Amino acid sequence: MDTGGNSLPSGPDGVKRKVSYFYDPEVGNYYYGQGHPMKPHRIRMTHALLAHYGLLQNMQVYKPLPARERDLCRFHADDYVNFLRSITPETQQDQLRQLKRFNVGEDCPVFDGLFSFCQTYAGGSVGGAVKLNHNICDIAINWAGGLHHAKKCEASGFCYVNDIVLAILELLKQHQRVLYVDIDIHHGDGVEEAFYTSDRVMTVSFHKFGDYFPGTGDIRDIGYSKGKYYSLNVPLDDGIDDESYHFLFKPIIGKVMEVFKPGAVVLQCGADSLSGDRLGCFNLSIKGHAECVKFMRSFNVPLLLLGGGGYTIRNVARCWCYETGVALGTEVDDQLPQHEYYEYFGPDYTLHVAPSNMENKNTRQLLEEIRNNLLDNLSKLQHAPSVQFQERPPDTELPEADEDQDDADERWDPDSDMEVDEKRPIPSRVKREAIEPERKDSEAPNGTAEQARGFDNMATNETLSTKSVDVRPMAIDEPTVKVEQETSNKASDPIYPKS
Repeated sequence: MDTGGNSLPSGPDGVKRKVSYFYDPEVGNYYYGQGHPMKPHRIRMTHALLAHYGLLQNMQVYKPLPARERDLCRFHADDYVNFLRSITPETQQDQLRQLKRFNVGEDCPVFDGLFSFCQTYAGGSVGGAVKLNHNICDIAINWAGGLHHAKKCEASGFCYVNDIVLAILELLKQHQRVLYVDIDIHHGDGVEEAFYTSDRVMTVSFHKFGDYFPGTGDIRDIGYSKGKYYSLNVPLDDGIDDESYHFLFKPIIGKVMEVFKPGAVVLQCGADSLSGDRLGCFNLSIKGHAECVKFMRSFNVPLLLLGGGGYTIRNVARCWCYETGVALGTEVDDQLPQHEYYEYFGPDYTLHVAPSNMENKNTRQLLEEIRNNLLDNLSKLQHAPSVQFQERPPDTELPEADEDQDDADERWDPDSDMEVDEKRPIPSRVKREAIEPERKDSEAPNGTAEQARGFDNMATNETLSTKSVDVRPMAIDEPTVKVEQETSNKASDPIYPKS
């Protein structure tokens, strides 16, 4: 099979990959509110496992540069971004009409530091895309990202800013085609909608379908105009297990890679598709979930790994820790190391948990029908779409490292970030993502020249205006808004009740 895309120098699947990992120690302090299932604290728990397993020393670790307002406006409407910047728990009662307009207040509550939270997780995803574009790494990871429900003008499903769309727009500066794959239990509606009329981005979502949020993702939703057949939806029923999931995932993704030939891949690794999730109803094991990461890694195409859903937070941390090991090509021991969140993982204190004995409602006949339907759709794509040879937009450039920074190859030792709960400054050995806003055209790196300043296949029909996105270059530089480290209103996340 010709997998196409940009082959990495890393070679066969067994060979190590160069991995860039994005983490801000403040992200675990943001708090959606009492009883809300979305808990950013899970990102800190994941990081603690990575530190104590010794995985951080095998990666380049970066603190993401927060995305600026104008960076967020590359996809989101100006008035929506302005609203996110200005709204606070104290002022929300004075803006009830705006809250309703932008779908903020219930599933997507207003909380202290909301806009800084959005800037942080979006900055990590865009920063990862920049690293991939500049061949700094083979795989970039931002477990705080993957918030796939956010729309151009509204929040949705615990998501405010769609960092995935912003990262894909960055990747499109360097790559003719980008593949988006979503293994969250919920349909990746925000990303699909953004690129619904484009043949430069293919979206593939595996999700629970039928009386389940967000209600979209029918197998018959295949894209529109030039984007027809470039949206793939894999609707699944309760209780799907590893074997059934891979029966669909591997042949479908294998065919997608053969036909679409992406230059880069974004994989949203929502962990609510795991067995035992608080809001989910699938029955995947951690190894089964991670097999999707391993399979995408095997194609040797630049890969951006993002988080997403996941509401039994001890299992989320287990999953993303293990998948970081998969990205590195490192097998992680099942016995958990002692660390500050060790008691979350009792009584077994192991990395892997057995799936349940719940019924798998996905019959083999149903799975075969889905697989055949989608493979038939893919067969209608005769070849990878071409992009007209035009002047390319300026790339986001990586500046020279500051002289006072430590050597670029230096890593964290396992105990270096264990002080973040006390909100001490991040160690200087963590590189801050620092990117110049623009570069001169004459300095553009070698590569396929293309114009990413808008798709030529955008739907002009007003009814489809929300299902298209402009692709002008995004600039990331030093922000004027910084995360406050000592604010008392970013409450620590309460211990998730064991069940």
